[in-house]
Amino acid sequence: MGGLVGYGAYVPYHRLERSRIAGALGGAVMGGGGGKGTRSVAAYDEDTTSMAVEAGRAALAALPGRDGIRQVFFATTVPAYADKTNGTAVHAALRLPADALAVDMAGAVRSGVGALVTAAQSPVPTLAVLSDIRTGLPGGADERDGGDGAAAFVFGGDDGLPVIAEIVGQASATEEFLDRWRPPGAAASRVWEERFGEEVYAPLADAAIAAALKQASLTPGQVDHLVVAGLHARAVKRAIRAAGVRDEAIAGNLTASIGNAGTAQPGVLLADVLDRAGPDETVLLVVLADGVTALVLRTTAALATRRQPRPVAAQIASGSTALAYASFLSWRGFLDREPPRRPDPDPVAAPPAQRRAGWKFGLVAAACTRCGTRSLPPERVCLECHAVDEMAPEPLADSKATVTTYTVDRLAYTPSPPVLMVVLDFDGGGRLRCQLTDAAEDEVRIGLRVEMTFRRLVTAAGVHNYFWKARPVRVADGE
Repeated sequence: MGGLVGYGAYVPYHRLERSRIAGALGGAVMGGGGGKGTRSVAAYDEDTTSMAVEAGRAALAALPGRDGIRQVFFATTVPAYADKTNGTAVHAALRLPADALAVDMAGAVRSGVGALVTAAQSPVPTLAVLSDIRTGLPGGADERDGGDGAAAFVFGGDDGLPVIAEIVGQASATEEFLDRWRPPGAAASRVWEERFGEEVYAPLADAAIAAALKQASLTPGQVDHLVVAGLHARAVKRAIRAAGVRDEAIAGNLTASIGNAGTAQPGVLLADVLDRAGPDETVLLVVLADGVTALVLRTTAALATRRQPRPVAAQIASGSTALAYASFLSWRGFLDREPPRRPDPDPVAAPPAQRRAGWKFGLVAAACTRCGTRSLPPERVCLECHAVDEMAPEPLADSKATVTTYTVDRLAYTPSPPVLMVVLDFDGGGRLRCQLTDAAEDEVRIGLRVEMTFRRLVTAAGVHNYFWKARPVRVADGE
């Protein structure tokens, strides 16, 4: 079994207060209740691919390099493309080696734990990325209890990287039964009666947990952290009770603050535990989805030096609850709004996008080897000393920048007006004009410190135009 060498999670900035669902539009018109707490919401310019990139960046941040990654497994239930591999965009944005395999594991919630297990068993360093956007019909339980997010895990260890957690036990129990399903093209899932699902999941969970603990030579009382994930809430609660672990070992499920991110939920919960776990502690991860899989991990002393840059708790704390329910419905396609009276955007052309893939997906600029001047986008001729073909690649995705000027555009095409356009000066040199996201109009100002984030600019003719935007650096994120 492979060892875990890096991990990361991504929780979107926006939150929807569940009480808003029961407001004027959600309650009186739709007839649904909201409940308490909040759920995480992927913004209008985010999808499962862009969130996967953000989680992957966090997982790779603590590693000395990324050239050793040989495989990328991308798991989701809502891929941005069908008939096209979405993992290749993740691969490009993370600037992984050209000879690395990138594939999708899409269609079912169980794909997430499948990617984890397959990556752990791989003989070569592998990145497993889990990402999901959970959407239900307006006023329904899935809309209220769902959430959006992503998590990424790097498995390796044979290449000299310190292992932060070893998988010491694994077991699965599979049975065909109808619990949750969604026909291709449907906007939301359908669910069978809850008591039936609980009755089927219960013995499967008992069997998988017992087998995994036996393989790890552990008793339930020796488990330091129990993480149980699944969309069937009653079955999850039953599995927690039946696991037999100490009460203090039961990890929080985070559903009150960010909801349930489906495919990504096991990864987000595991990342949250790894943010806090000490050395030589055991983590029992149980995933309920069309069967049950249980993994037992034992942390090492290296975990303290390899944690993700922003803990899950910090990402939750930095979120905004200002999102209106009508905006949420619009972003999810359930509410049409009047578009700007401007021509529709043109789709991205494939040849120039391929030629500029390093810049478009990886935000790789060029630096003159003679005078050090950066060119954004990369050019063959230096703008300062005019040297020709003396440029070196200069990745800027992880660099901070400062807003030097900005404009608020109320006429440009966007699903979430207005457009905030900023001109950035990167630390170390280089200037870029781009959009500011995850920010209110009154937040933008000259001198604002920002970082880069991978987003979807627009979708036209079924083609997603991905590029990088800026977002404010917030204190709650640990900066």
